This record gives sequence, C-alpha cells and structure tokens, in this order.
Amino acid sequence: MASWPLRCRRLSMSACELGKAQGMPTVPLSNGFSIPVLGLGTSHDGGYSHDAVVYALQKCGIRHIDTAKRYSCESLLQKAIKESGIKREDLWLTTKLWHTDYGYEKTKQAYLESCKRLGIEYLDLFLVHWPDAHVPGKSNREVRAETWTAMEELYEKGLCRSIGVSNFLIDHLEQLKEDCRVTPHVNQVEYHPFQRPQELVDYCRSRNIVFEGYCPLAKGEALNHSNIVQLAKKYGRTPAQICIRWSIQNGIVTIPKSTKPERIWENCQVFDFNLEKEDMEFLDSMNINRKVIHLTYPLWKG
Repeated sequence: MASWPLRCRRLSMSACELGKAQGMPTVPLSNGFSIPVLGLGTSHDGGYSHDAVVYALQKCGIRHIDTAKRYSCESLLQKAIKESGIKREDLWLTTKLWHTDYGYEKTKQAYLESCKRLGIEYLDLFLVHWPDAHVPGKSNREVRAETWTAMEELYEKGLCRSIGVSNFLIDHLEQLKEDCRVTPHVNQVEYHPFQRPQELVDYCRSRNIVFEGYCPLAKGEALNHSNIVQLAKKYGRTPAQICIRWSIQNGIVTIPKSTKPERIWENCQVFDFNLEKEDMEFLDSMNINRKVIHLTYPLWKG
C-alpha cells in the first residue's frame, strides 16, 4: 500500500480526468477529488441487472456506480465490472456501511469485506448508510461518533478516496462536526421534484459537503405527472430526462437506477440541453416535502 500522500496524488490525477474523457461532467469534492455528476444506482428487491451494468459501462459512458452492503449485489458488481473491461482507475465506486456494522472495529471489518466482495483494493466513496444505530445501551450519537472515527482512519490511511454519509439531517451533521475531525465529503439523500430539501442542501454547501440525490424519478411517480410531461414535450425530451436534468442543473450529483438498458441510455442523454430559468423555478416549486422511500428505520434526531 502506497503512503497516503503519494496515493492521494496518484488517485487525484485519475479523479480529475474521471468522466471527462467519457464526456461525463464531474463535481469537485472538498479534498480535491472529483465525482461524476451522474451515476448508476443499484438496490435490493430486483434492483440489479448484470447485463444493464455492463451496458451502462460499455455503451453509455457511465463511470460512477452506487451500491451498498444492504443491496446484496457487491459481488455481482465485481463480475459486471470485470466483464465490462473498464479499468478500475477509470471508475468511481461507492458503497455503504449498513447499521449492523456500526461501531469502531466493526466498521473497519465491514470495509474490508465490501472491498473483497467488490474485488477492489480501495473505495472511491464509503458512506454511513443511516444516522440511526439501534445499539443497546448506547445513544445514536455515540455510535455515530465511534463509527465515523473508524471512517476517518480508513480515509487517512488511503483506503478510501472519500467518506460521507447518507440520509443525514442537519442535526446529525452538526453533532458529527462537534464529535469528529473530518467533515463528510458527501451527503446522499432522496431528491426529486416532490422532495427538495433545500435547507439541507444549503447547509451542506455552506460546509463544502457535496449533496448527492437518489431516487430522482420519485420511483417513477414523476414520469406521469402532468407538469413534467408538459415540460418534456416542450423540450422534445422524456420526463425522466427532465427530472435528471433539473437535478443536475441544481448542482446535485444524481444517481438514477434502472435495470433496463434502454432506460439507462435515456437517463444519460441529459448533457446536450439546458432547462430555462423559469422552468427550473417551476420544477423547484413542485416540492411538497414528500418522500417516496419509506425508511426501514425512522430518522430519529437523537
């Protein structure tokens, strides 16, 4: 393993070039790396397709893959990436730490296990999946701090390019600031026209935390909304492309998921047009603070 400064310089060069060679714009992180603004999400319950991942990598220029231990497809991704022929250094791979692995020692062990399943030596981004821990005898805050200390060590040793969180609210991030040293590089949260948590977005930006949005199509609900369908007709695009373009134009790293190659191709055709200001504002105004992802564990503020 190369020392952290040397490894950082080597990986930073690749990160700055990542995506651009494929025509995929990137967003800079606070540590000098760059994350592709568009990725391919995966999930459990039928949310993974080997052929779709290979197609996304080979035909669509996708270089950013988002997964998690919870989705049970890390080992499947290893096979798809190998079959695609895309070099490891040209990929941005994100996975997430599930709550059953929270805690100092368990976090480090879970990292090694995820890397083994993915067949890689390092992660580009490692996220804490939920703010809630459910560890008997310990507060959520205490467990988050222990977990994040392990995340910091993984980052400082060069085992992760970047570390971050998912589904964290402002209160959680404020507590982390008080308890730990390294500010999360990313916060991944549900984001679509019906759920636009602007206060959280603004807070993250004030602290140089990149905001990453999952579920940009609201689990398909946005595709049939009359306002979005109308805008799609105006621009000669599909409703999915309107939603994804809106998210990206709002500065959000966006990770739609699909298991259908034709949908993945469609989702990637969003860099050759811009939404007009009034249309962006109109889509912004559709926010009703309605989530379509019902979390298994409530997001307590504790």
